[in-house]
Formats: sequence, C-alpha cells, structure tokens
Amino acid sequence: MTRVIRLLEALCASNEPVSLADLSRRLATPKSSLAALLRGLADEDLVIAADGAWRLGPGAFGLGSALTEARRRLHSSDLVREGMRRLCERTGETVLLAVGDHEGGMVTYVDLVESRNVVRYSVSIGDRRPFYATAGGRALLATCSPEAVKSYLKRVAPERLARTTEIDPVALAGAVEQARRDGFAQTVDQAADGVTGTASVIRDAAGGVVGALVVAAPSERAQGRLDELAGLVLDEAAAISRSLGFR
Repeated sequence: MTRVIRLLEALCASNEPVSLADLSRRLATPKSSLAALLRGLADEDLVIAADGAWRLGPGAFGLGSALTEARRRLHSSDLVREGMRRLCERTGETVLLAVGDHEGGMVTYVDLVESRNVVRYSVSIGDRRPFYATAGGRALLATCSPEAVKSYLKRVAPERLARTTEIDPVALAGAVEQARRDGFAQTVDQAADGVTGTASVIRDAAGGVVGALVVAAPSERAQGRLDELAGLVLDEAAAISRSLGFR
C-alpha cells in the first residue's frame, strides 16, 4: 500500500507523463515491481499508459474527489477538538474555540477544553464577548480588511470590562494591525481582570476562517511565558488548519 501511495504521489507531482525508468529512479524501486503495480492501477483507471510513460487516469481524479468529499463530511469539529486537547496539554491552560458574529461585533465560545489546574479561567460554551476586548476577537478582526476594521471601530462603543480594558479606537486599530502582522493576538486583563488570552485563527481547505483558537490563562501564571504561549497557539492553529486541508 505504501508503494502505491508513493507511486500515485510521484505521478501527481508531475505535469507530464513519467517513464517507468524515471519512476524507478524516483522511488528507488525495481522496474519489474513498479510495472506490476502500474498494471493493477491501470485496471482501475487510476493510471493510464501514455506514449511509453504513465500519467494519472480518471479513476485517480474520482478518488481525489471522493477523498475531498469524505474530508468535508468528516466533522471538522473532531479535528479541531483534537488540536484543542493537544494545546491544553502543551500549555496546561484552558483552550477555547471562538467564532465571530461580525454584524453584532461579538465572539461566541463554541467549544472548550478546560485546564486541570485548580486555578483556571472558567467560561461556558455559548458565552459571548466583544471583539475589541478579546484575543479571539482581535485575531478574527485581523483577517478582515483594514476598511472593515475601521468600520467596526466606528460603530462600536467600547466599554471597560476590566480596569485596564483598552477603549481608544486608535489603540484598538493598532492592536488589530499588530495581530495581522504577528499572526496572533494577545490580551492581558482586557475582557476581565486577571485573564490573559492568546489567539490565532484556524482556516479550512478553502482558506475560510473556521474560528479562533484561544488559550485563556490566569494573568499571574501567564506572565513570563507570553512568548511561549504565542508560539504554542500559532503552532497548533497551523497544525489544525493543515488537518482541515489548508495549505
């Protein structure tokens, strides 16, 4: 099975038909073994002989479509949740999935994996927070055009949810732009006193935004490891996105 997969990958990577000799060199496999594999694949229309060489056949494209559809049918939430569990283990902190309501200017937490620490950030699925005060909201805003961010900040009326909540539109625009450059957003004592959030977006195969992956930690524990948390969130958001087909 491994040889079959490698053979199909080699043909898929080539824009032109590939000779048996070239396939043998690329895969470090005897021509006799490859010839037998190719004949079997040709019986299923997965490959086609073309002027003494081989290329993918219609069966391969049908298989590719079937795999794409299977991935679509597979609950992406399962793949996202698997990544959330990994991130929770790596950070020791609560991990959330936030989706955005851009018309309402709010994020909603739709899934969570809770930290095992006695002192931890607690939130319920379905809880909503404003974009401007949350790491998840800022990460989602950073995927929008500068014009859309400007429009949002014009219509929103920021309120202090914590003693240090940033409510200045210019500063908030700068924070969103920083998140755009960095690929992640980080907030300290913004949505609530004593809570630090770090977030990066997850994308699907089409490049669409699935949501924001968020690590929420008590600020006292997060201090001194802000860079570490940012790196872990970036790494896991990218891993989940790849599992969903984003390239």
